[in-house]
Amino acid sequence: MSDILDLSERPLARWPAFPGAPGDVRQVFLDRAGLEHLPEEVFHLENVEALHLDGNRLVELPDGIERLAHLRRLSLYDNRMETLPPGIARLRDLEDLSLGKNHLHDIPAAVFRLARLRRLNLAENALTSIPAAIGALTQLRMLDIGHNRLRELPEELGALTELTDALYLSDNLLEGVPESVFRAMPRLRYLGLTHNPLVALPETVGDLAGLEELRLYDNGLQSLPDGVTRLAGLRELHLQNNRLAALPTNMGALAHLRELVASNNLLTHLPQSMTQLRLLERLDLRNNPLESLPDGIGDLVSLTHLDLRATRLTALPDSMEALPRLEKLDLRWTKLRTLPPWLAALRERGCRVLL
Repeated sequence: MSDILDLSERPLARWPAFPGAPGDVRQVFLDRAGLEHLPEEVFHLENVEALHLDGNRLVELPDGIERLAHLRRLSLYDNRMETLPPGIARLRDLEDLSLGKNHLHDIPAAVFRLARLRRLNLAENALTSIPAAIGALTQLRMLDIGHNRLRELPEELGALTELTDALYLSDNLLEGVPESVFRAMPRLRYLGLTHNPLVALPETVGDLAGLEELRLYDNGLQSLPDGVTRLAGLRELHLQNNRLAALPTNMGALAHLRELVASNNLLTHLPQSMTQLRLLERLDLRNNPLESLPDGIGDLVSLTHLDLRATRLTALPDSMEALPRLEKLDLRWTKLRTLPPWLAALRERGCRVLL
């Protein structure tokens, strides 16, 4: 007998008979099964480790959930949950809890007693605050509190020193982040802070030494702290749809950067140090009042895509002819007075030039 019981994608009228002992089942899938209540038979599966209940109509879990003492993963994404029973705190082995896309206005207090929790998804609810008790979840590797109504973050978020996979804060009402939050997350690899009315980032963002991807688009940022340039391992930086008038002078310190998206800002020039980004592959600067490019832009030897649409460029540096890997150059809706003769050579090499 398989240790997997999959009853997903069809209405569950009655609990089916299946061969073997209930104690053999380790994973149960009841996704999109039309459930309004959790079947009592689930509690007979005393050794189950993963219970998937996504896409149902569950409003609550019954008392007795603690009987599933070996549960390590509980997924309740896309239901109608407003709270959790206190017994959830007795699931001592629970490592992964997904409560995204429910009707939560507050985080159930029992969640903060799940000491072994590594992944917590609270996205797409109606949360307006995160209590200080979040700092008790010191084993978290991933936290998703995006797509809520949060106006501020507690300083205790900085106690989550084991966050490594991701911190999702997008689509809230955040205008700022406490400096203490980023001071002790040196291994965090992904930070999503998009779609907020964010006007500034703390200098301590530079303490996220392990960060590989930083998404800050669709905010109200007018500048970036110099600390961003201390993110030596950063590979992707997404800054589109802000109000940035300049980029930090020392952008060239981001030696591992592969992708920089800064479209729809207020940039009139680029720092000269950007010519040191030898691993940069994609550079998107469209819809900026950009008047010039650094003369040494030809030193971006890994560049494959360069988008300069709707800028105010009247001329291009001749060094661009030397870009050895350029595959696409978009010059539509610029202010170029004359086309440099070397554009023909780029095309002959196979680069797609759009005018």
